[in-house]
Amino acid sequence: MWLRISAFVLRYYYLHRRSIARTMEIFFWPVMNLLVWGYLTIYLQELAAPRFVVFLLGGVILWDVLYRSQQGITLTITEEFWVKNIINIFIAPVRMVEIILGICVVGLLKSLITTALLGLLAYLFFSYNLLSVGLPLVPFLGTLLLFGWAVGLFTLGLIFRYGRAAEALIWGVPFLIQPLSAVFYPVTVLPLWLQKIAYLIPSTYVFEGMRHALQTGTIDWRGLMISFSLNLLYLGLGGLYFAWMMGQVRKKGYLSRLNME
Repeated sequence: MWLRISAFVLRYYYLHRRSIARTMEIFFWPVMNLLVWGYLTIYLQELAAPRFVVFLLGGVILWDVLYRSQQGITLTITEEFWVKNIINIFIAPVRMVEIILGICVVGLLKSLITTALLGLLAYLFFSYNLLSVGLPLVPFLGTLLLFGWAVGLFTLGLIFRYGRAAEALIWGVPFLIQPLSAVFYPVTVLPLWLQKIAYLIPSTYVFEGMRHALQTGTIDWRGLMISFSLNLLYLGLGGLYFAWMMGQVRKKGYLSRLNME
């Protein structure tokens, strides 16, 4: 099993090694995003809002972890539709669970590389040390990765079922979640009815926990436990939904249609 998963990961390593466009996609948008928000924080710092500056840069970097892990699943498989290779993937002696685990590993590697790069650039350009978050940084990254995979499984199920009509969800779903995750502001600024929805999203506890750790130097373990518990629930639901959608796709013959679109 692990040999087949590693072969799948190796396949995408060769694809990225031979494609400048794919490699640049890992770095270009995250770096541009960091620079735009980073220089905005310099301006805000001049307006005497230093604490907000720290929160903003941390939010930018951590948000990219969730975004990359979600795209690691959805965009990786969607590319197989674009190059009409999806049938070849499914006739290979690889189970669907091994394909999903393989692209999860690809997404993990992309997220780690991007986070390390953004952390380094934030320190060099803006004197921001991502490690100042402290010990909670590791579980923060872990829960964002898990939630990104859960969102990715749900989105991928829709793409298999509805084809190109659903491809916009690859980029749309994360940014639908972002305002409710309180990435750049506390949950308390949201209307009360939206706050209740926000606390059902695992990433909300990460960004609230980041601000809590930077302000007090302590860890909100309760929030982390709730976040991980929600992630386990959503991963299970995402996996079941994806499996159900794949059953529908095979039963109704949508896979061949998707390969021809």
